[in-house]
Amino acid sequence: MTNKNKPGTLREISESVRKSLRSSRAAKLQRAAAKRPRRARGVTAVFLDRDGTLCEEVGYVNHIDRVRLFPWTAEAVRKLNRAGVLVIVTTNQSGVGRGYFPEELVQRVHQKIALELAASDARLDAFYYCPHHPEASEKAYRKDCDCRKPRTGMLDEAAKRFHIDLKSSYVVGDSSRDMEMGFNAGVRTILVMTGYGRGNYENLRHRWRRQPDMIAENLLEAVEKILGEIRNQKLEVRNQKNSERKQWKVEDVF
Repeated sequence: MTNKNKPGTLREISESVRKSLRSSRAAKLQRAAAKRPRRARGVTAVFLDRDGTLCEEVGYVNHIDRVRLFPWTAEAVRKLNRAGVLVIVTTNQSGVGRGYFPEELVQRVHQKIALELAASDARLDAFYYCPHHPEASEKAYRKDCDCRKPRTGMLDEAAKRFHIDLKSSYVVGDSSRDMEMGFNAGVRTILVMTGYGRGNYENLRHRWRRQPDMIAENLLEAVEKILGEIRNQKLEVRNQKNSERKQWKVEDVF
């Protein structure tokens, strides 16, 4: 007659212990994975200021002939396109509200910029501009709006439309307003030394409540720094995943 309570062999006991350890450690790993914050699933974007960053700074662009792209702009935008990064222009255009030029001119200027870049196989995904000013002479544009930099209205609208993860995105510009907008939205900021950038940085940075995350000589250098960070982030994620796979394999041995 078989004794059901008879102790198992050493081999059976050892196997039971291993199974118990595997189950316990797998559960711990699953709990740890569940506690880790998940990465946002939105896309990365680079928000570019227009005058002084994308184009030469010439003051109010009150005529379409005053628009001049920097010679490196097309290459910079093309690099972002090929990396799968959205490229979006955000610009304050209070000259509309002040009565210096019509809103229609802003749209024509943006069309010209887009066509010139397209001729060099570079693409801008969207333009956002703020025509308002709290003291605008044109009543229709006289408002304390959320879209005027350094407020984040233009970024927020773009984020909703394109499903952008602002935390993984960047603002590139030549003014403290651009940097402040980036700080307010929680994106990385890069100040370029073109346009008003160098003068602002050398003469006014001691007044800024916070310094830009990076400094770049121009838009092309800014883009190279952005793409370098993105590559490093992808490498860190890959290494982390590989480390987790190895950990699971080690646990499976027991």
